Order: sequence, then structure tokens, then C-alpha cells
Amino acid sequence: MANNAPGFLVSVIIAITAQFLSEHYGAPAMLMALLLGIAFHFLAEEGRCVPGIAFTSRTVLRIGVALLGTRISVELLVGLGPSLIALVVLGVIFTILFALLAAKMLGRGWRIALLTGGSVAICGASAAMAIAAVLPKNEHSERNLIFTVLSVTVLSTVAMIAYPLITQTLQLDELQTGVFLGGTIHDVAQVVGAGFSVSEQTGETATLVKLIRVTMLAPVVLVFSLVIRSFADDAANDGGKRPPLIPFFVLMFLLLAAINSFGLIPAIMQTALSDLSRWALLISIAAVGMKTSLKTILDVGGHAIILIVAETIFIAGFILFGIKWLAG
Repeated sequence: MANNAPGFLVSVIIAITAQFLSEHYGAPAMLMALLLGIAFHFLAEEGRCVPGIAFTSRTVLRIGVALLGTRISVELLVGLGPSLIALVVLGVIFTILFALLAAKMLGRGWRIALLTGGSVAICGASAAMAIAAVLPKNEHSERNLIFTVLSVTVLSTVAMIAYPLITQTLQLDELQTGVFLGGTIHDVAQVVGAGFSVSEQTGETATLVKLIRVTMLAPVVLVFSLVIRSFADDAANDGGKRPPLIPFFVLMFLLLAAINSFGLIPAIMQTALSDLSRWALLISIAAVGMKTSLKTILDVGGHAIILIVAETIFIAGFILFGIKWLAG
């Protein structure tokens, strides 16, 4: 553990700096942590920080994803009603299927399709890191993860500004606006920002819908893991490594969600664990940033940018169509 301390502490310092910049200048904390991490890439190449950076980008990441389960409960699902829940769930499923189809048409692999499609469909950077943890590794894995986190964070920030204006133009009511914002914007923080910029009711609805999308994280990662295992021989031939049957952090996510559903987590502890989850993800994304050079991100290519933008447009169109259909 002592070997991991220098790299972990550097990641913590970068995360704290990113949070300071976010609070004082309004920039997304995840984006700041990622960019600052990339600036310190040299620390991940050699020296005392290398093992700690690897530990933080892997183990601390899984802890952060597992603790997201404390934000989920069955009560959330009951609050919206079956029609809107079905719309949100179908939005997640069809966006991932669209990503696989679009990636094939653009000549990109299934790994980046699942990574970008899952992050757009579920919860942005957090989903990208969780999905990356179960995908078989190859030489492009870290580059694709950094690209995805960077892209969904930027797109979320753009959506936070643009989507409230779109809902106003389309004359959606507060409930419909909340469902649209929560069902389409990638990251939780930007959903909250966009929703409460419209009204209190819109903000609460948007946050609720977003958390239902977050609930899909564990099932989706589990399905990905099981499907990948069934094609493990192909993955191995492709330079990948056989993933575990059910990742431990997914089990912990489900366990914490179940405990929270029974009301066994006091409110003060739930808040503390939720904050711990956010900090763990922020610290780990700083470490992931340090492991990746800017040049490798630029190597990802224009097709990957087209892919993730197309996925973003698809889920926005799907949810908007669903809202209009349910209203009709």
C-alpha cells in the first residue's frame, strides 16, 4: 500500500484542484480533473507515482462506482410511473443498440460502441469508467476511455445550456422538460444544473429521471460482462483479457441499492457515501488522465467523434418523441 501512496496523493491533489476550479469558475469538475491529469502524464511514465496512479485508476474507480448504489432505491422507480420508466429504460437500450449499429457503419469496433453508447445512455463519465472496467483490454482501451469521458463531459455541458432553450421553444411543460433533461443529458451534475435553471419542479423531476438511468448501470454492465464472457475466445484472439463473471463492484452496487431500498441507510450516511462516491470518481478520473497522453486522444479519429455526437442526438430524439407520444 505504501508504494501506492505517492500516485494516490497526486491524484487527490488534482481532484481537489479540479473541484476548486469547478466551484469558483463553473467548469465541470470531471472535465477539469481529466485535463489536469493529462497535463501530468509524465508522472505515469516512470518514477514513484506509477503504481499509485495505476491503483487509483482501477481500484478507487470501482469503489466510486459501487458507492453509486447508495443513491438508488425502489422508491425512485415508483415515483415516476410505469410509462415514463419504460421510456427511460427503452432509451438506454435503444441508444446502446444504435451505438453498435452506427459503429459498424463507421468502421469502428464494438468496444468503443459499448463504451460510448453506454456512457451516453446511462450516466456519462461514471458509466464510461464502469463499462471500461469490464471490457477486455487492448492497446486502445485507455485512449478510448479518455476520449469518451472528455466527449460526454463536453457534450453534457453544451446540453446543459442548449436543452432548456430547446424545451422552451417546443413549449414543453415542467414535467415534460424535467423528463427530457433527465433522460438525455449525460452527467448528473449537468442534469441538476439544467433542471433547476428552469424551475424547482423541473429540477426535481430531471434528477429523479437521471437517477433511474443511473439504476440501469449495474444491469447493463452485468449484461455486457456476461455477453463478453460468452465470446471470451474471440476477445482473447483480439488481444483482450477474459473478464470476471460478475464484477465485484457491480455486486456491491446492487447490494447497496437493495439496502437503501429497505431504508436501512440513514440519510446522513447516504449523503456521506454519495459524496465519497463522487470524490472517488473524481480522484480516479484524475489518475486515468495521467495515464493517457494528449497525442493518443487525438489518434482516436473523426469517426469516433461522429459516433458519440450521433448517439447524443439519437437519445435526445428518442426521449422527445416518447414524451410527445405519451402526451398525445
